[in-house]
Amino acid sequence: MKTWSMSEQISPLVQQIPPSGIRKFFSLAEGNKDIISLGVGEPDFVTPEHVRAACVRALELGKTSYTPNAGLLELREEIGSYLHNSFQVQYEPASEILVTVGGSEAIDLALRALIGLGDEILVPVPSYIAYSPIAQLNGGKVIEVETFAKDHFKLTAEALTAALTPRSKVLIINYPNNPTGGIMKYEDWLPIAKLVEKNNLIVISDEIYAELTYDEKHVSFASLPGMKERTLLISGFSKAFAMTGWRIGYACGHQELIAAMLKIHQYTVMCAPILGQIAAIESLRNGLGEKDMMIDAYAQRRRMFVKGLRDIGLPCHEPRGAFYAFPSIAHTGLDSDAFAQKMLFEAGVATVPGHVFGRGGEGFLRCSYASSVARLTEALDRMDCCLRASGM
Repeated sequence: MKTWSMSEQISPLVQQIPPSGIRKFFSLAEGNKDIISLGVGEPDFVTPEHVRAACVRALELGKTSYTPNAGLLELREEIGSYLHNSFQVQYEPASEILVTVGGSEAIDLALRALIGLGDEILVPVPSYIAYSPIAQLNGGKVIEVETFAKDHFKLTAEALTAALTPRSKVLIINYPNNPTGGIMKYEDWLPIAKLVEKNNLIVISDEIYAELTYDEKHVSFASLPGMKERTLLISGFSKAFAMTGWRIGYACGHQELIAAMLKIHQYTVMCAPILGQIAAIESLRNGLGEKDMMIDAYAQRRRMFVKGLRDIGLPCHEPRGAFYAFPSIAHTGLDSDAFAQKMLFEAGVATVPGHVFGRGGEGFLRCSYASSVARLTEALDRMDCCLRASGM
């Protein structure tokens, strides 16, 4: 009789997907109070008190039910107004906005709704690590489009053109970029928009860091002429509003695509948590001042931390968005995984090796500066000592 094995029952697709490289180093650091973690992209700020108080009041009033599948209409209206006022894109709350369980669910829903077996998904890299696994789970083929530090990690028309094939269907863009901090200006987007139209692509624009730009105002791809109909804008409250644990995101786009995503959403999670939605309403109505204060703090940390990396001998391009620095470690002779382990076990600083973010990430290290100035200063001192002791 053949020995029964659970591992043989697991889907081959799932078995082929590696565990999160970010979580690997976070788990190694977890529970050790002596380790300074620059690994996980999470604000060190607590959700503002008035937002928490609004949820306490809602609990006391017994607001613990399901909401409409698409989310509270009140929240969708606030999201619509916010996007129009902040980024000059306009959506109909009733039919073009879907509230999701974080931006990650929105990405998953979009790819489930759009991708057929063998369709190609173009992903500029380095990029957020979840895009490729989600696409693969939905039967898609991921085509990486490499970006480079010399170009400030911008997506270029030349690189996109070289990656296009007759099977190309979806382009996923993430600017401001995780992990590089790169941004795209209006003039950078124009040749990309021409290629999108020429090749009949659908664009999934992950704009979770849209508020976190420091030198230039964020340009939403959907705001370009003719691109709103072709673009699904995805964002949420985790980063700019310090609401990671509330798990509230949203997707905005063509009503037919939103309807298809809503159908999947109904059968999988039903609706986003009501308290998270209430918190999001309060944040949009009364929390924009705190949001701006946190962004100012990130800007100060960015300047200090990038200078500190350069001072200890780690070349770093200027991140113009998000809250990550992406220094080069190529000159050390170590690959990014070995370097990150060295920093963790010898310096007590948790970072993320660049290779986990796709092609072009090797030779770099992702460091989040969403931490206090004191912690960042201590992390730089530890890294400096470690590098000096190793003769690097």
